[in-house]
Amino acid sequence: MCINDIQIDATPQIDGHHSMITAAQLRAARALLGIDQRQLAELSGLSVPTIQRMEASEGTIRGNVDSLVKLIDALGTAGVEVINEGAVSSGGGRGGAIEGRIRLTEGADMIPAVTQQIWCVAALLGTTALAIATSRSRQSTAIVYGTTFAISLVALAGALLSLIARTGATELILPVGLPWLGSHFRLDALAAFFLVVVNLGGAAASLYGIGYGSHESAPQRILPFFPAFLAGMNLVVLADDAFTYLLCWEFMSLASWALVMAHHRDADNARAGYVYLVMASFGTLALLLAFGLLAGAGGSYSFAAIRAARHTPSEAALVLALMLLGAGSKAGLIPLHVWLPLAHPAAPSHVSALMSGVMTKVAIYGFIRVVFDLLGPPGWSAGVVVLVLGGATAVMGILYALMEKDLKRLLAYSTIENIGVIFASLGLALAFQANGLGLAAALAFTAALFHVLNHSFFKSLLFFGAGAVLTSTGERDMEKLGGLIHRMPLTSFVFLVGCVAISALPPFNGFVSEWLMFQAVLQSPDLPQWLLKIMVPAVGALLALAAALAAACFVKAFGITFLGRARSPAAEAAGEVDRYSLAAMFSLAVLCFLAGILPGTVIDALSPVAQAVIGHRMPVQMNDPWLSIVPIEESRSSYNGLLVFAFITAAASLAVYFIHRFASRAIRRGPAWGCGFADPTPAAQYSGVSFVQPIRRVFGTLVFQAREHVDMPAPSELRPARLRVDMHDLVWERLYTPVAEAVWFFADRLNQLQFLTIRRYLSLVFATLITLLLALAIWS
Repeated sequence: MCINDIQIDATPQIDGHHSMITAAQLRAARALLGIDQRQLAELSGLSVPTIQRMEASEGTIRGNVDSLVKLIDALGTAGVEVINEGAVSSGGGRGGAIEGRIRLTEGADMIPAVTQQIWCVAALLGTTALAIATSRSRQSTAIVYGTTFAISLVALAGALLSLIARTGATELILPVGLPWLGSHFRLDALAAFFLVVVNLGGAAASLYGIGYGSHESAPQRILPFFPAFLAGMNLVVLADDAFTYLLCWEFMSLASWALVMAHHRDADNARAGYVYLVMASFGTLALLLAFGLLAGAGGSYSFAAIRAARHTPSEAALVLALMLLGAGSKAGLIPLHVWLPLAHPAAPSHVSALMSGVMTKVAIYGFIRVVFDLLGPPGWSAGVVVLVLGGATAVMGILYALMEKDLKRLLAYSTIENIGVIFASLGLALAFQANGLGLAAALAFTAALFHVLNHSFFKSLLFFGAGAVLTSTGERDMEKLGGLIHRMPLTSFVFLVGCVAISALPPFNGFVSEWLMFQAVLQSPDLPQWLLKIMVPAVGALLALAAALAAACFVKAFGITFLGRARSPAAEAAGEVDRYSLAAMFSLAVLCFLAGILPGTVIDALSPVAQAVIGHRMPVQMNDPWLSIVPIEESRSSYNGLLVFAFITAAASLAVYFIHRFASRAIRRGPAWGCGFADPTPAAQYSGVSFVQPIRRVFGTLVFQAREHVDMPAPSELRPARLRVDMHDLVWERLYTPVAEAVWFFADRLNQLQFLTIRRYLSLVFATLITLLLALAIWS
């Protein structure tokens, strides 16, 4: 059922000094309005303890009528209308009662926002059935992706309206799931923001898929699971109890696994699917244990009950560790990242964009929901753990990306870097919140959310660009590409926009969110703990290093892929992609630009989320002149994306004018510089491996145990010289390989239990029973 009409009936009680209004009805009314006890106390003029006493009472709320009238007047002020209000009974202001019915003044006859989103999810699941039914049709690709595009736009509009209009939280309970619990769904500001991210990415991927999917050799392996994947991500964000959350999480994981395994006959794809399934199962186990701790002995699985419960510091620390394992494995935190560079390249490119740009954000949503919302006030040590882990992930992720020559694997490793940036910002928010620095916490939290949105924009754009290159050339190896700017000029342009945005260069959006994060780092002197005073600047330096390495990484990605000359016949024969793919890429490029020059609009739109989660928000930005943004106060720092864009445009225009006006008009032709080689073959061009050689020599010895082996022939020999570089993935070799070997070892030993005789089986059962009884006796 949906809470959109609450009955409050009362009968006169002259001597009872109370009215027949239940605490459950009051809590439901407050949930409908999306306000907390403090806000209701401010509206009614009552104290917060009074509101807490009313909601904590069993059965009817007992109190004087004056307080109850103030309460109903407050609900009316907040948007609840009292209909057919009964008169106060004799006895004056005290000792009487009220009777009537309350409902929302605005939108009472409209479908609540959460119900709209559930209908969109149902439509996506219906599209899965449609994909199965039309799998043999040639038009199935256009039908399925067109339908998911339309549904995602409707869901996006509903989530955006809930976020901007601040309609408050709405709830829905469906009679499915656990018999005593049902399935709870809730749409509040935090969920609305992440639904915007999910459905915006879903709409872009669907539009891209209309064109990209026409080249798919086996669309029946992808089309049924694509809308199911979108539905799963929406349901995870909407879930409001632990059972529903875990069920939807598993549904999302299985749907994405099926998409990764779409081309399962490829051995690398099969291995990627296996590793992903193992890591997904491990993450779900960690989440299951975390929610078990949160539910406690009472087994209250609803988020409202978990939120109201008290958790000891040891429980909070254990839940934080489990959430870092569960949500961190899905997001790609180091060292839980190993599935990501395998699965993302294996999936179709528009699915890769969803997994990298959207699904990792759903994992971040789960972390925020539990750690910031359900777990209660954080300790400052939690901020240190998340901050350090985020900083290390950012640097390691971009170093892995720099060493790659596979374009999609490079983008996958870059996702790890951006996830580290987001978690570092969340760690800052936890540290500031624990020390009562609300404005600084809101700044760090807003920076994290802004980067969540930005990363969904430019990473989806870059994966779309990589998919366009793959469609046109059949190659992901950058060393076999080159010269595509002449053959795919539109794709080259939007890919360049994505590279500039992800490199955090103005005037695009990536710069704004990282600039806000560094502004939060600069607030660290206000922190009282010396460990934080030391660690925050240190992690800030790591993040600055990661930003510089990211710029170098995407100079390599764009330069080796699109500039120079074609290094292979496939690159030589490349051509531009279809209009649907271009439309999706240009839409995201425009969003990267708009979010960069008008960041105040985004920050103000995120303020309800920060207010609901942190309890504070950044100052209103749209009131500042010239569309500037001021994180703390203007005397400290400010940024104006529009003026920066105007300056860059004016400077570039003047440079072009002076070059054309005063430079020589004579055309001079000469041989291209061949880096010291007279052979003009494309293979003699600067390569990606040579581009990163200085960085590899600085960091690779420690991080990858990189070793260079040079085979130089003698002067009399005609064979070519050879350079071999050996690199090692230390996380895989020193963590996962020993674990895998141990599992195989014990599995081989336990396999012998399948071949025992009946007498040995009975003896084993008897010995186990005796052992359990002894353990029980000792425990007692």
